[in-house]
Amino acid sequence: MYGFLLKLFKRKEKPEVQENIMKKYLIVGLGNIGETYVNTRHNIGFKVLDHFADKESLTFETQKLGDMATFKLKGRTFIFLKPNTFMNLSGKAILYWMTKEKIPLENLLIITDDLNLPFGTIRVKTKGSDGGHNGLKDTQDKLNTTKYNRFRFGISNAFSKGRQVDYVLGEWSDEELDKLKERLDVSVDLIKSFVLAGVNITMNTFNGK
Repeated sequence: MYGFLLKLFKRKEKPEVQENIMKKYLIVGLGNIGETYVNTRHNIGFKVLDHFADKESLTFETQKLGDMATFKLKGRTFIFLKPNTFMNLSGKAILYWMTKEKIPLENLLIITDDLNLPFGTIRVKTKGSDGGHNGLKDTQDKLNTTKYNRFRFGISNAFSKGRQVDYVLGEWSDEELDKLKERLDVSVDLIKSFVLAGVNITMNTFNGK
C-alpha cells in the first residue's frame, strides 16, 4: 500500500501545491476510544494531543476513522488525529488520512506509550520495530514500512509477571499524575519542534529529557 503513497507524492504538482503539501504534518496520538480508557497508560497518545488542544484552545471533531483538529503555526499546518478504530487498527486511520491529506511519510509523527522506558522518559525515533505494540504493528503493516517517526512516551514496566495487560490498561497512579502535567508540557514543545525544526534537531533536543 505504501507504494501507492510514494506514487502519489511523486506526481508532478505545481510548485505552490507541492510546497503546501510539504508544510502539512500529521500528528497521531494512539489510544482506545471510550470513557473506560481515558486515563489509562495506553492512552498517552490521546492525552498528549488533548493537552496540546487545551493549551491552544483547539476543538476535536469526529470525522472518518478518528477525531481531528487543526493548528497552524509559522506557515505550517498541524493535523491532529486520534483514531477511533481502537488500538489494533490504528494503521487504517493513519493511512487514510495520510492519503487524503497527501502527507509525506517524513511529516508523520506517531505518539505512543512504551513499556521499555521509565515513566515520563521521551524518545523520538525515525524507524524501528513495533516492540510488541499493537498500534505500531498495524501501522507498520498498513504503511508497509518501519521507517516512520514515532514519539515514545515511557510508562515504565512496574508490573508483576503476567500483569502487563492490566498495567497498560490501568490508570495512572497518584504519583504519576503529579508528574504528568510537566511531561505533557514538554510533549507539546516536542511536537512544535518536530514541525518547525525537524526530526533530527528534535531528537537531539528532547531525547532523554
